[in-house]
Amino acid sequence: MLITFLIIICPFLVLVPPLQRNKFFIFYFALMMLSAYVTENYFFKTSVLSPKTILLFVVYHLACINIATFFAYGADKKAAMRGDWRIPEAHLHALEFLGGWIGAFTAQKFFHHKSKKRSYQIMFWLMLVLQTAAIYIILKYLQLI
Repeated sequence: MLITFLIIICPFLVLVPPLQRNKFFIFYFALMMLSAYVTENYFFKTSVLSPKTILLFVVYHLACINIATFFAYGADKKAAMRGDWRIPEAHLHALEFLGGWIGAFTAQKFFHHKSKKRSYQIMFWLMLVLQTAAIYIILKYLQLI
């Protein structure tokens, strides 16, 4: 399972340079590797790229990316209150785009952060609509709906 997760995630780190500088994506990466390690060593083993492993990857990915996004919003809010260097909006949007929009939406409500900035909200909701459309197209192509 750990090998499968590395096969899926590592190309993103190599091919998308902004993710290399996004410490919350690195946090997400560490959470994913830890979850794969714990599952493989303490619960059950699966073969590389089996349907069960891919499904577990999707579940772990959604949980971990939303946790990382929530923490990123919290860190950005804390930095904003102290007047420190902020997390670039592109990094927050990258985490949302990778599936962390639930964590982002929750964090916006919890921290009251980025919820009033119109340009940010437009991009946030546009990304959500595009993701929903992409998922619909993929499911339609796979004839699952």
